[in-house]
Parts: sequence; structure tokens; C-alpha cells
Amino acid sequence: QVQLMESGGGSEQSGGSHRLSCVASGLPASVHCMAWFRQAPGKEREGVAAIADSATKYAESVKGRFTISEDNAENTLYLQMNSLKPEDTAMYYCAAVQPPCPPLGAGHGLEEFEYDYWGQGAQVTVSS
Repeated sequence: QVQLMESGGGSEQSGGSHRLSCVASGLPASVHCMAWFRQAPGKEREGVAAIADSATKYAESVKGRFTISEDNAENTLYLQMNSLKPEDTAMYYCAAVQPPCPPLGAGHGLEEFEYDYWGQGAQVTVSS
């Protein structure tokens, strides 16, 4: 059974940095197909960043500011968020799917339907 548990939610000032973590269990040790999504109040959930066998993809809104990474030994996914903006305020969700990983080309990799497993979410609030 796959389980995902996010941690690290909190509040930051605009321009600050924050890191989210997601501990995964039940996934193959060799290849991880994982992503971060977020949902702001009144908005649909959107893909933020994805990682598949070390390849990465980012939404345009976070490219250059956010970094997705993983520690396979610790079965942990990270999202390092720098230069935070108030519009980054949202509930952030960790997501995963069993291999084979979704392709990370145009139109793929950051869609909700591509992932089967979800964490409970971690709130990040950025104040101006």
C-alpha cells in the first residue's frame, strides 16, 4: 500500500524560502514517479513540479524559483521554494504513481489524472 506524508508547511514573508518534504512508503525503491501539486482557495489544483527517474519538469509560474528533488535512500521527496510570492499561498500536495512514469514532455507530467496516490497536504502561506 502506497502512503505519502507531507511535512514542513508554514508561513513565510514574500521573498523568503521554504522547504516541503514528503515521505513515501510502498513505492519501488529503484524508480520514483512523483510530483508536487497545489491548490489555492477558490482555484483548481495545479501541478507545480514533477520528477521521473531524475528528470524534472516545472510549471512556468515556479520555474527558476522552485526545485524538486528526492532522497531515494530516505524515500523522501522535497520541494525547495525560493523567492516566494503571495500567490504561492496554497495547500501543497505530494503525488505519486507506480512506474512507468508519465512522460515529462509538453502536456504531460503535471496533470492530476497521471497520479494515483496523494498525500493529505501541507499549507504554505506567504504574506506580503
